[in-house]
Amino acid sequence: MISPAPKRIRLGDLLVEKNMITQTQLQHALQEQKLSGRKLGNQLVELRYVEENDLLNLLSSQLQIPFIQLKQFRFDKELVQKLPETSARRYRVVVLREDIDGLLLGMADPTDIFCLDELQRILQKNLKPAVVRESELLDVLDIAYSRASEIATLAGELDDELQESAVDLDDFIAQSADGDAPVVKLLKKIFEEAINNKASDIHIEPDEKVLRIRNRIDGELIEQIMNEKRIVSALVVRIKLMANLDISEKRLPQDGRFNLKIKHHNIDVRLSTMPVQFGESIVMRLLDQTSGVLALDSVGMPATMVDRFRKIITRPHGLVLVTGPTGSGKTTTLYGALSELNKPEKKIITVEDPVEYRLPRISQVQLHEKIGLTFGTVLRAALRQDPDILLVGEIRDTESAEIALRASMTGHMVLSTLHTNDAVTSALRLIDIGVDGYLVATALKAIVAQRLVRRICSSCIQNYTPDASELQLLATIGKGKSFTHVKFQRGTGCPHCHNTGYRGRIGVFEMLELNQSMAEALRTQDINAFTQAAYANPNFITLSEAALNYAIEGVTTLDEVMSISAQIDEV
Repeated sequence: MISPAPKRIRLGDLLVEKNMITQTQLQHALQEQKLSGRKLGNQLVELRYVEENDLLNLLSSQLQIPFIQLKQFRFDKELVQKLPETSARRYRVVVLREDIDGLLLGMADPTDIFCLDELQRILQKNLKPAVVRESELLDVLDIAYSRASEIATLAGELDDELQESAVDLDDFIAQSADGDAPVVKLLKKIFEEAINNKASDIHIEPDEKVLRIRNRIDGELIEQIMNEKRIVSALVVRIKLMANLDISEKRLPQDGRFNLKIKHHNIDVRLSTMPVQFGESIVMRLLDQTSGVLALDSVGMPATMVDRFRKIITRPHGLVLVTGPTGSGKTTTLYGALSELNKPEKKIITVEDPVEYRLPRISQVQLHEKIGLTFGTVLRAALRQDPDILLVGEIRDTESAEIALRASMTGHMVLSTLHTNDAVTSALRLIDIGVDGYLVATALKAIVAQRLVRRICSSCIQNYTPDASELQLLATIGKGKSFTHVKFQRGTGCPHCHNTGYRGRIGVFEMLELNQSMAEALRTQDINAFTQAAYANPNFITLSEAALNYAIEGVTTLDEVMSISAQIDEV
């Protein structure tokens, strides 16, 4: 039984009647719908004839059913899974709540009577529809129908099959070309789970009695433990084959890469193997090529900083450094800069290890030190190619630093990265590795330091009062400002965020533009004078201050601010 019985309405006619669209727009949308196969509502939103919120509120009012924001809704995975995944995805439906009156269903199209009839047959319960955003619904389905249980089941199947096999394990896995083999299906599910959760890395780690598969999501590892340790060798051999590595070599580390296409995503996988006590550990870095390179406006910099940064990188020459630890988003920022500079009239060469994103019109060089293709060799050759802009993947030593600095003094804009904790120490680091102070003072134009902080999950966000240690931190970073009136927030943990309280990350930036006082201090290698001049610059906002601003705005938590502050204090 479906209760309350939804009214049969013609969405297009209703929108015309309410003067939300014109008859001409409706006819155009219907023509486009025939070509795209979309629902009419989706087609109207796609054509920007109507706002999605306005459309959903109208459906809610007309059908007399609730409009539910799934981002703020705490769903129960077990309850959602009462409806088979195939049906949930086919009909765009999620089970939200169960009570004595039946099941509350979130539906992308609650006007679909035939869908409700079929759901009634499957669920055998009284059904109450509610309207939800389709994009939010799909996110919930990805979380609720997690591949974790499927991965465990497939691991068990593979373990059983390997126990029954009397042939050599490596030969069995290497020779198997069956796309339905359990090891192939298991790997497919592992990658699908990682992509659904927007994981940046997959760790496959054998232990004495178990196998751990951990996905790095928003900088933190989420773990799944399997008892079928026997399958480790099967997974390692299959992954090595995908990367064209030597499957017989188990005593030495190996590096490789391969490409995957999963769920309409083109994934570039960088692979590292390492022999450990109970087998081989594998870490795979996932680079999603589908979304392409982020524009400079989208990397997370404040608008005022983007404007300043854009003016600096469009100068005819100079060195600009982007600094921070591994995984802080330096490459994303540099590629964002390159996407703006990539014009037909500009010759751009990059020297990288490895090349992470492939860009049109740009000459990208992958280092290969085993054959002598080092930073120094490539940089010298690149300068003979008459570039306007040069990207040096990383300044590692005196040789690469001096070549980059001299190139920036001879009419080239040079972009590069450096592994330092903040902007102020980056200039001093160049002097530490043996570069003359006058070179740094003349060539270096600006330094951007960055980190990534986790965003508070919007589904479980709530206000909270800082404790004594946090109040002390606020007083230090805020330079005596009072924060008693500020309502700080944090996430309590929910299925949307894997109970972490965070979902997604955002960049935190500080940018130091060198002025005459700083340049003079670098020439004389006066560290104290340089540091004082840097912090006296009125445009300079530290990483800790930038992170605190995000906490005040309710974007992140004070715990994340404390983490940034602790990293900088370790210098």
